[in-house]
Amino acid sequence: MGILNITPDSFSDGGRLYRSGSADIDAVLRLSEQMVAEGAEILDVGGESTRPGAALISLQQEQDRILPVVQALKSSLDIPVSVDTSTPEVMSQAVSAGASMINDVRALRKPGALETAAQLDVPVCLMHMLGEPASMQHDPVYRQVEDDVVAFLRERINACLEAGIKPDNIIIDPGFGFGKQLDHNLTLFRALPNFVDMGFPVLVGVSRKSMLGAILDRPVDQRLVGSVAMAMLAAQAGVKIVRVHDVGATADALKIMRAIVEER
Repeated sequence: MGILNITPDSFSDGGRLYRSGSADIDAVLRLSEQMVAEGAEILDVGGESTRPGAALISLQQEQDRILPVVQALKSSLDIPVSVDTSTPEVMSQAVSAGASMINDVRALRKPGALETAAQLDVPVCLMHMLGEPASMQHDPVYRQVEDDVVAFLRERINACLEAGIKPDNIIIDPGFGFGKQLDHNLTLFRALPNFVDMGFPVLVGVSRKSMLGAILDRPVDQRLVGSVAMAMLAAQAGVKIVRVHDVGATADALKIMRAIVEER
């Protein structure tokens, strides 16, 4: 899954695809074409930065950032498009424009999101986040981080099933970096096989994140090797989707892994 951030303030690439309140469509298409050529199988479009400390944006701002991109991608490329949003109105409009997946960092907890996702009948990724982006890294506390995240995801899965969302449309994400310190993230990463055993496809996004910076002592623009290594380890653990900025390098590593695993 290739990441397309249509924001001025995302932690790793804020502003790269953003101009004067909306998307730079030419830049979006150039990057998207490159990602597809390098091996992306899904493109994930987001208009709200969810980095630690990020402020909320208005519905109109999110619409202006996301919808023209979804329309441009669907008219130019033959690839599934995911929309990274928690807002029911944006979910509906994006799917109408051609998006075929919802990636929600709030796990359909906004009012109306569950009902909207059930009506749209597309795959939806439920992510764990402790708190909100503006405050989630302010001393997050868990009883047992793995147990707490599993319990949260089970509750959201049950809420989805009760709302009429099909089991085959549910994907789960432990939410690395969302209300978690380094030790929390590492504990969850080691537990990825247990999340896979929950019976739903697992999505992992660790690309360029601060957990890699803490391990490697490198700034965000020097975390390529760490990002690729963790994506390959996630795939080895049974994860079905890796959400990444650096598609080409990640795809190469996964090809090597598949060749070795299939031969074995």
